Amino acid sequence: MKTDKENFFDLVYQVVRLIPKGRATSYGAIANYLGAKGSARTVGYAMNACHGIKDVPAHRVVNRLGLLTGKHHFSPPEKMQKLLEAEGLIIEDDKIKNFKNIFWDPNKELAL
Repeated sequence: MKTDKENFFDLVYQVVRLIPKGRATSYGAIANYLGAKGSARTVGYAMNACHGIKDVPAHRVVNRLGLLTGKHHFSPPEKMQKLLEAEGLIIEDDKIKNFKNIFWDPNKELAL
């Protein structure tokens, strides 16, 4: 039987799989969408744990300012930036340039 943490991680992964190429979102936006406002750190833990799952684009999840705070969980750490740049995003000083313009808000994008 899965623990609550494993179930939450699975929900996070379902949302992350929906982020389109060339867009990015934040840990907090995912937590808020899942009804767990204030659990951005737990979403970060889920991202750190998913690197063996090929269909979860963890590189598209950053902090609320667009900073690549999870890059040290990629091997090598430059991989996160390279993946984002391959999708057309511009990264300067470990931050997505024009983050507000490419921000993918699951509350808006997945609204029924």
